[in-house]
Amino acid sequence: MSLAPRAVLVHRTSEYEDLLARHGTRGQAEFFLSSRGRGIREVEERHLRTRRALAEVAGAVPLQWRQARVERADLDRFLFAPEDVVVVVGQDGLVANVAKYLDGQPVLGIDTDPGRNPGVLVRHRPADAAKLLRAAVTGGGADELTMVEAVADDTQRLLALNEIFLGPPSHQTARYRIGPDSGRSAPEPQASSGVLVGTGTGATGWLRSLWLERGSALPLPGPCDPRLMWFVREAWPSPDTRTSLVEGVLEGDARLRLTVESDRLVVFGDGMETDALELTWGQSVRLGRADTALRLLG
Repeated sequence: MSLAPRAVLVHRTSEYEDLLARHGTRGQAEFFLSSRGRGIREVEERHLRTRRALAEVAGAVPLQWRQARVERADLDRFLFAPEDVVVVVGQDGLVANVAKYLDGQPVLGIDTDPGRNPGVLVRHRPADAAKLLRAAVTGGGADELTMVEAVADDTQRLLALNEIFLGPPSHQTARYRIGPDSGRSAPEPQASSGVLVGTGTGATGWLRSLWLERGSALPLPGPCDPRLMWFVREAWPSPDTRTSLVEGVLEGDARLRLTVESDRLVVFGDGMETDALELTWGQSVRLGRADTALRLLG
């Protein structure tokens, strides 16, 4: 007998809850903000909208389904199951945060603050949840969004929906050798503030800002486009380092290979610095398109 679907509601701690955790009471939090010319009402109203949205979505889950909730900070400890339908209630970035922990489960993004969120990944309103949850189990109406992966030479693996960053853990210089994994050309020694490899979904965020700053002539990929784009941040030349390989596109099975020549570099995806790979001098990492895609309900 197969298990009934489980709706997993993903949310994050609100700014209002963070203020209460820091200051103890609403009154103390309000005093802290008012002494700095700010008010608490705005963050409190956003908190209440999110709570109402969570309650409405929870009430829309079919009675025969199972249900669970997980906060953003606990995602790396939560065990997702194949029969799960993942409902992200919050901001666009929260969809990216959960994507790396999934393996083909359908994802429904619920926007709790329309007009403030771009709505690229949280495309729906709480009132749509009942209809979309039923559609999720039929397997239709989902976009397959390209993801990027980093695989280290010690088999550590990291997935991301928007982008993967490789660089120093602080404001120091990252030193490495970079080049295509095909081995057809010698890797280039570089010193920079890091390397970013992003997807078409990431082309609406950090990747796009680098693309604009660079004035790149390369066309940005779309969310379902299998192409990836990469940029080196602030590369500079020296007697030992070069700057000829600072941007590019990865198509098909192409991989970018970096060999670490710093004491320590970190690799993290979608801003989740607490869940990062750590690489030391001499280690290599390959970056390219992941076999896994995010199934986001349209």
